[in-house]
Amino acid sequence: MKKQIKLSIAYFMAAILFIAGATSCKKEISGNGNNDTNNSVANAATSSTITVAATAAGAAATGSATDSVVVMHKCEKGERRDSLAAAALPTTVQAYVAANYSGNTFIKAFSVKDTTGTVKGYVVIINFNGKPVALQFKADGTFVKVLEQREKGDMDNKGWHRGGRFEKRNGEKKDTVALSALPSAIRAYFAANYAGDTLTKAFKTCDSGYLVVSKNNGVFATLFNKAGVFVKRVDLPKSNGVLASVAQAALPTNVQNYLSTTYPNYAFDKADSVTVNGVLKGYIVIIDANNTHYAVAFDASGNFVAVKTIW
Repeated sequence: MKKQIKLSIAYFMAAILFIAGATSCKKEISGNGNNDTNNSVANAATSSTITVAATAAGAAATGSATDSVVVMHKCEKGERRDSLAAAALPTTVQAYVAANYSGNTFIKAFSVKDTTGTVKGYVVIINFNGKPVALQFKADGTFVKVLEQREKGDMDNKGWHRGGRFEKRNGEKKDTVALSALPSAIRAYFAANYAGDTLTKAFKTCDSGYLVVSKNNGVFATLFNKAGVFVKRVDLPKSNGVLASVAQAALPTNVQNYLSTTYPNYAFDKADSVTVNGVLKGYIVIIDANNTHYAVAFDASGNFVAVKTIW
């Protein structure tokens, strides 16, 4: 049975009201009946939900904020989720979140328990750069995956609709920006500070900023705000060597499987192979999972090596 955590998020919120407690599985039937058997996450018609409301200061605390998403979380029959304080999470979980989502704001966490009360894992929900991120961990605190998000109206379809928050999943890359169309302030910044960079691709972020991928004895992701002002620069993992663009379909099968499992319904941005003296050393894949960008590195055999959260 699939579970979702229904998460109402007001972006750039000033105050948060949480409506949640110990929650057990209850079957919820959708009147829609629309099933997408090809979807990577099973249809949500028979799901349990936990409602967490986030409202801006001064807004009515009704639990039905205008901006909301539903986080998809698989749960076995009879399991339950109990609310946890951030400090009550295993140190391994706290360390992972701090290392990979610097500057995040804690929203909510749950322990997942079976019928005997034994903890089977954890779910942590944070706000990162004004966007919700939900993470699943094993009982020992080992990271499992970034949980997929959907808008409420997309519960029983492909997980996106035109004009929606997750429209990028349609594969049309509507956030891609031609390098020639980058604001003059961004081009001037590279000329003044990273003249040796070769710009390879650019994207529009969900807050109208710009993410520019470039090469210069490595691969870098440089972020600018919507005015073209520099925000930060990230050195992407496993980037030493000669880089060559790789199509998504040409990536090794185990790379594609890892990404689909760890980042359900992600949107592909860019991939490069890394070679040294003509010998393949690995791959770097940049993806968008729920509007947060990640650079995921793999070795030459397609085995996961490292991940870096870009923005």
